[in-house]
Amino acid sequence: MSQPLQGLYAITDPDLTPGDRVLSAAEAALRGGATVLQYRDKPADATTRPHRAARLALLCKDYGARFIVNDDAALAAEVEADGVHLGQSDGAVSRARMLLGDDKLIGVSCHGRLDLARKAADEGADYLALGRFFESRTKPGAPPASLDTLREARRRFALPLVAIGGVNPHNARQLIEAGADLVAVVHALFGHADDADVEATARRLHAAFPAPPFKESQ
Repeated sequence: MSQPLQGLYAITDPDLTPGDRVLSAAEAALRGGATVLQYRDKPADATTRPHRAARLALLCKDYGARFIVNDDAALAAEVEADGVHLGQSDGAVSRARMLLGDDKLIGVSCHGRLDLARKAADEGADYLALGRFFESRTKPGAPPASLDTLREARRRFALPLVAIGGVNPHNARQLIEAGADLVAVVHALFGHADDADVEATARRLHAAFPAPPFKESQ
């Protein structure tokens, strides 16, 4: 997949889309323009998680989006995901790289700390996730990050930057203008009971990004 990492980064949540509803909700987000989908489902058992992950991986291929597995590089390798996302306690980038290979994506949560971002970049991460930038219903206790931190990260790092934490259609643009390549959204997207509303919200978030420059045909 050659297109750059940019756009809406949708993250599933087992409390918001329980059971197999995650499949229809994820497809709604993809229809709405999500370019990355992360499967996050810690409560699911060892049989259910690979089954759902494999189905989500196929959905992402159908829509030309990237599929990322949260925390579990072994599962990402098993279902041939496009990559894995690691928290600070989820193991080393080097170990995930051994499991996945050089052609897969490894993202790392860096909170609001540029020292953690530098460490992840030096270890070979493919993208850096920063946040929370706003009040978050998914992780209300997460340490805050400022727009100035995002701007400084944009100045220091050439890697794609993901902004997360309380992101919604009303505040996404200011993160993009501060340097975010992707905005990661959980509750504002998957908190809707109706998949039509999930898709509509995804379209609004997708529209927050500038349109690609027009290229004349040769």
